[in-house]
Amino acid sequence: MATIDDFHKLDLRVGEVVRIEPFLGARKPAWKLWVDFGPELGVKQSSAQVVARYGPAQLLHRKVVAVVNFPPRQIADFMSEVLVMGADDADGRVALLRPDSDTPLGAKIY
Repeated sequence: MATIDDFHKLDLRVGEVVRIEPFLGARKPAWKLWVDFGPELGVKQSSAQVVARYGPAQLLHRKVVAVVNFPPRQIADFMSEVLVMGADDADGRVALLRPDSDTPLGAKIY
């Protein structure tokens, strides 16, 4: 079991996707995302296996929730710096989490 202290170790923040590229070197279909977390954290990179559900038009300028304090992870030729959060939908495709109101970039998730 995890504790509330374990949860508080995670730094989850609101960001906005500002750039997208196909991730041709990934084993599974994925996008390379650049996510802006505002002036405190800036723009961070992430690999996201959401190709089955989202194209560039649906991702660009979309607000997302991400864990920003995991260590960077090398995925093929790309350094993923944050983990964008999602949940499987009824068809097994990843649906990205996002705030339901206009939340500022970098806002902390509690």
